[in-house]
Amino acid sequence: MLLATGTAVAAEPTGFGELDSDDFDSHSKCANCHAIIRSQWQGSMHAYAYTDPLYQAELQMAGEGTGGQTDEFCSRCHTPIGVMSGEVPPIDGSMASDVALEGVQCDFCHTVPEGAVGDGAFVSTPGEIKWGPHDDAPSAAHESEFNEFYTDAEYCGMCHNVNSPFNGLPLDDTYTSWADSQYAEDEVACQDCHMSPGITQFEANPGRSASSAPKRDHISLHDIVGANSFMLGELSDGQYGEKAVERLQQAAKLEVSAPEEAISGETVMFDVSITNSGAGHKLPTGITEVRQMWLAVSVTDAEGKELYRSGQLNSEGSIEDAVIYHTVLADADGQITDKLWEAESIVSDNRILPKETAVESHSFVMPEDAVDPILVEAKLLYRSASQDMVDELFGEGTYDVPVIDMSEAYGSINGEADVPSNGTPGFTGLLLVISLIAAVGIYRTKK
Repeated sequence: MLLATGTAVAAEPTGFGELDSDDFDSHSKCANCHAIIRSQWQGSMHAYAYTDPLYQAELQMAGEGTGGQTDEFCSRCHTPIGVMSGEVPPIDGSMASDVALEGVQCDFCHTVPEGAVGDGAFVSTPGEIKWGPHDDAPSAAHESEFNEFYTDAEYCGMCHNVNSPFNGLPLDDTYTSWADSQYAEDEVACQDCHMSPGITQFEANPGRSASSAPKRDHISLHDIVGANSFMLGELSDGQYGEKAVERLQQAAKLEVSAPEEAISGETVMFDVSITNSGAGHKLPTGITEVRQMWLAVSVTDAEGKELYRSGQLNSEGSIEDAVIYHTVLADADGQITDKLWEAESIVSDNRILPKETAVESHSFVMPEDAVDPILVEAKLLYRSASQDMVDELFGEGTYDVPVIDMSEAYGSINGEADVPSNGTPGFTGLLLVISLIAAVGIYRTKK
């Protein structure tokens, strides 16, 4: 077995039923010394990896659709202890121990000495030795050893790269898109952004990893927030949902390019540019057949009359007349499907690569009675799944999927239009911000 870099892995991944759940310590034991880190993890999607209602609903549907063929495959990354102990499947958790239900938890994560990228190809060796990113972390409770693997993106890539178990079709290419990016070339790993306060770059988090440990310049954060504001908002009392929103709002920049002047009866064309300025992988990422990122664009005159609109939600919560940035999959008959287990091909993938820009062109006819100046407003929006899909899984009215404003930009035609007071800087301001960031350099290479 090989890592994505071509480095040989010494051992095969630990398989189903090879270990016992009693081999692993509960997070409650870890909290005796690592209380702060445990509290960060406790509200994270890693803690909810198995009990997440959306995952459970999809897992159940996949199991029914495949006669159980996806049960172990999916569970391997969502309850690794459950699979390695032979307790999951069954996927209803009826045979799972308490420690297996803890999802991706402390003792599992810190007893993985090696692994390969993709589909949960981890080697697990529970016991007295706990591995981590420090080479001077003595403990009275267990042995501590440095392992460079914990500083590498390949560690995250073990689960954050998924290929179909039926045909090898890439279903989640988060690691792969990072590995092909400038971030990988600059040695900016997943941990630099997702385990530090910097969001889109490394930022030191001084502190202690344990109550009796030495103070360090940086202790990795263990909330490891991504973009799942939907379930984090539901499961963590909103605390980490807000962090997910903040992360989304740092991921992209917009620019509106509109003509300075236009006359009545003329077709007016303008462009909106979306730059993936803050994500080290494609935007969006993850299981993106259900993710939705899109532009909502509106043009209004000085009296508030709407001249053009695109990308608004209708009364049923569906997106109208907009490009949705995601992956489109097809089944064996060539029919579009959002069910991963049915996917046989990728019809399209218009997600935005790291540091790259997508440009949308829009047009409208300038009415004779339009009152100048004209305001062009663009908003980049995101939601973790469509409202239709969530209603189908849980019943209408169970969950309202939040729509997140990721970024905004404005332009004016025939004069300087007033920008809404709650708006972010217009496109001129955004260009200035981007220039300043480029000049200062927000990314640092990993130490």
